[in-house]
Order: sequence, then C-alpha cells, then structure tokens
Amino acid sequence: MRGLLLCALLAALPCAARAEIPLSLSGQAAEGGLMLGKTAPGAHVTLDGAAVRVSAAGDFLLGFGRDAAGAKRLEVALGGERTAREIVVADRTFKIERINGLPGKKVTPDPKSLQRIAAEKAEINKARERSEAGTFYLSGFRWPATGRISGVYGSQRVLNGKPRRPHYGTDIAAPTGTRVGAVAAGRVAFVHPGMFFNGKTVLIDHGLGLRSVYIHLSQTSVKAGDTVTAGQDIGAIGATGRATGPHLHFGLTLDAIPIDPELVLGDMPE
Repeated sequence: MRGLLLCALLAALPCAARAEIPLSLSGQAAEGGLMLGKTAPGAHVTLDGAAVRVSAAGDFLLGFGRDAAGAKRLEVALGGERTAREIVVADRTFKIERINGLPGKKVTPDPKSLQRIAAEKAEINKARERSEAGTFYLSGFRWPATGRISGVYGSQRVLNGKPRRPHYGTDIAAPTGTRVGAVAAGRVAFVHPGMFFNGKTVLIDHGLGLRSVYIHLSQTSVKAGDTVTAGQDIGAIGATGRATGPHLHFGLTLDAIPIDPELVLGDMPE
C-alpha cells in the first residue's frame, strides 16, 4: 500500500521541463566561410551527418568550401537529447581569368620538377595529419601583414584552355622584408626553406583542424614545434618559389576545406 501511495504521489508531480542543449554560432555562412560554434561539454556535433570535432569545453568549427552553397543540417546530441538547426550557405561569384598563348613549360612543369613538387606536397600533407586538440584560435584573429590585396580567394585562371586550381587564399603585395605575423595563436606545424611553388613556407596549427599557411617568404623566424601568439613575428614577405613579385600568399584551411581569409579577418586595418 505504501508503495502504491508513493507511485500515485510521484505521478501527480509536474514533470520538469527538459533543458535545451546550448548552441551558439558566429561567423559567416557563405562559400569560403568559417563559423565558430559553442555547445555543452560532451556533446556530439554533426553537419549533414558528418562528425564535427568538438573540444572538451564544447567549442567547434564549421567550414564551407568554394562550392558549398545550399542548406546544411547541423545536429547536436547530448545524453539522449538532440537539437538541430538549418544553416543556409550563401552562394558567391568568383572571378575567372582566361590566358591563352602561354609557352607549355609555363603551364606544366617538367618531369623532374613534378617529382619535386610531389615530394614537397607529401611533406606538407604529413604535417597536416597532426592536429592540435586545443583551441588556440579563440585568442582572436588579426591580419598577418598589411598592403595591397593583389589576389583574392576563389579566383581561377584558365591557362591555354585548361582550368587551373582555384586560388585558395589572399595575396598581400608589400616590399620584400615586410614583417609577417601569425594570424592567431597556435603551434608551428611545418617550416620549409624553399618549395618549388611556395618558396619559404610556414604552416601554423590553431586547433581543431584550423591551420594557416604563409608562402613566398623571404625569410622565416620560427621552427616546427614553436608556440606562437597572435601577431608574433614568423618571417618576412618575399618572392621565393613561383612568384612574379614580392607578396604574401596567406591561406586558411579547416582540415581539407579552404577558407576565405577576408571573410574571417574582415577589412584590413589602415
């Protein structure tokens, strides 16, 4: 009888409302965009069914490639609860430039150079396989250098009728020797003294798969394994590698997704 009375009493009590899983997003939902997310620690996050890396504190990142326009489904699950949100990635128009009549060697490197290019690509890809679990990027972003923007994300050249890989970064033209700073705090993952295309190169890991790359440098002032703060000197602008003049090619990627630096950094300071 006592058990029946207890059951009746519990049934009469109002049910407590289930707490909604916290979820906040900032950044740009556009092709080339990066969004910073925050949810509860221990939550599982997916985007269109693919798992998204989440830090112990509940931070995560979403990246959208050059051709990623359309609706995406973001889901967050925690302790049997689930919440979903639709993210509509805006379409963008990118510049296409056609150049004809170029000598073949200017379009396709010779076999020996191709071997070197493949070896260097394998080297930097190996560095990209390692990823920091921390969230260095939360320190904030800043432009690595100032100058004239001479190349933009997403533009593409068609050389002698052959479409080339889109330009995945921002080019900043400035005199040789202009100092270059880290776009955000992170750990230096790769430094190269002179790649075929990229010249002197620095790659920094900012956590959760977000990386920045700085190429055509005239000199480097960090080594692999160094921890850097936002704005810390990492080298200087140059024209090493395949470059027509002194400039910094600066790129951002989230794992294998190229991100538009200008969408992340905003307007360049004066």
